[in-house]
Amino acid sequence: MISSIIFILLLIAGVTLFTLNIRKVRRNILLGKEIDRANQPKKRLSVMARVALGQSKMVTKPIPALLHIFVYVGFVIINIEVIEMFIDGIFNTHRFLSFTGSFYSFLIASFEILAFLVTLGCVLFLIRRNIIHVKRLISKELNGWPKTDANLILITEILLMSAFFIMNASDAELLVRGNPHYNVAFSNPISQFITPLLTGLSENSLIIIERSCWWFHIVGIIAFLNYLPYSKHFHILLAFPNVYFSNLKPKGEFTNLASVTNEVKAMLDPTYTPPVSVVDGTPEVLRFGAKDVTDLTWKQLLDSYTCTECGRCTEVCPANITGKLLSPRKIMMSTRDRLEEVGRNIDKNKGELKDDGKALFGDYITPEELWACTTCNACVQACPVDIDPLSIIIDIRRYAVMEQSAAPAELNAMFTNTENNGAPWQFSQADRLNWVKE
Repeated sequence: MISSIIFILLLIAGVTLFTLNIRKVRRNILLGKEIDRANQPKKRLSVMARVALGQSKMVTKPIPALLHIFVYVGFVIINIEVIEMFIDGIFNTHRFLSFTGSFYSFLIASFEILAFLVTLGCVLFLIRRNIIHVKRLISKELNGWPKTDANLILITEILLMSAFFIMNASDAELLVRGNPHYNVAFSNPISQFITPLLTGLSENSLIIIERSCWWFHIVGIIAFLNYLPYSKHFHILLAFPNVYFSNLKPKGEFTNLASVTNEVKAMLDPTYTPPVSVVDGTPEVLRFGAKDVTDLTWKQLLDSYTCTECGRCTEVCPANITGKLLSPRKIMMSTRDRLEEVGRNIDKNKGELKDDGKALFGDYITPEELWACTTCNACVQACPVDIDPLSIIIDIRRYAVMEQSAAPAELNAMFTNTENNGAPWQFSQADRLNWVKE
C-alpha cells in the first residue's frame, strides 16, 4: 500500500512537471508570428506518414538509419511494458497483462529482443560519437552541453534497458524458487543469460534486486520524459507535428512580406489603406524581416525545438564544405538558445518580455554566417524532420538589407544600380542596348 502511494505521488509529480515544461515550450513557440499551415490536411498527413513515421530521409545513410530504427522502434514498443508497470505501480499488482496467457510470453520475448537492439544501437552510436569521431558529430557547435546531452541520453537508455533485463532475470529466478508473488511464467530470450549470475543469491536479495530495477526503470522513464524539453531528443515528441506543418510549396519559393506588399499597394492605389496590427491597444511597429526570435514565425520556432542536431544539413552545405563559417545546424541551435533566453526573460519578469539588449541577429547569428549561404536548399532537403534553416537565414537577411542597409558592398551596388538604372549594371537605361552595335 505504501509502495502504491509513493508511486502515485511520483507519477503525479512527474506529469505535473512535464505539463509545466510543455506549457513553457508552447508559450515560447507561440511568441512567433502567425503563419497558415492548416491547408491541404490530406497531403500533410501523407508527408508526415512518409517522412516522420516512415523515416524516408533517414535511409540516405543506411548504417545510422538502421541503428536509429532499432532505437526508435524498440523504445516505442517497449513502452507497452511501461504501461503495465504503471498499472502494477498504482494497484500493487505483478505483471498485470499476464492474463493474456501465451501472448504475454510472446510480448516479453519481443520486448527483450527489441531492448537488446536498442542497447546495441546506443552502444554503436556512442562508439561513432566518441571513438570513430564521425565528422558531422564533432563540429565545434557541439562542444560542451550538446555533446554531453547526446552521450547522457545514450548512456541512460543503455542503463534503462539493462535494468529491464536484470528485473526479468530476477523475476524468472524467483519463479523457479516458487515465490508466491512471482508466479508468472514468461519467455526471456535475452535475460536468461543473466539468470545464472543470480542463482547463488538469497531470495530476499533477488527481491531487492528485482524491485530496485523496477523502480530504477520507472523513475528513469519519468525523469527521461521531463528531461526531453531540455534536450535535442525533444524531437521524439515534436517530429510528427513539425513534419505535418512543414512547407508544402516548392523549395526556393520566397514568401512575400506583407509589409512590402501593403507599401506597393498604397503606391499604386492612393485610396488603399494598409491594415494596422494592434497589440494590447498599441499599433504594432512593422518590421522588414527578422531581427529577433519574436520576428520569426511559430513554425520556425517549432523547427528550432525539433532540431535533432544530427548535422546532415551542415554536412551537405556547400558553404560549410568550402570552409565558410555557416552551419545550418548552428543556425537552428542558436535560434533555440535565443528563444530559451527570451523565455527565461518572460519568467523572470512575471510574464512580461523586457528588452535585454540582445537579439538573434548579431548576438547569436553573425552577418558572416548569413551571407555565406547560397540559398541552394540542400540543408532543407537533407533534414530528416523537414526543418527549414534557410527560411530563418532569408528573414534575417531581409532585416539586414531593408532596415540596416547592411548587405555586402557588391549587393548594395547591385541594389543601387537596379533602383537608378533598372538593371544591376552601372550604366544608364539609354545605353542598355549599346552592346548590339559591337
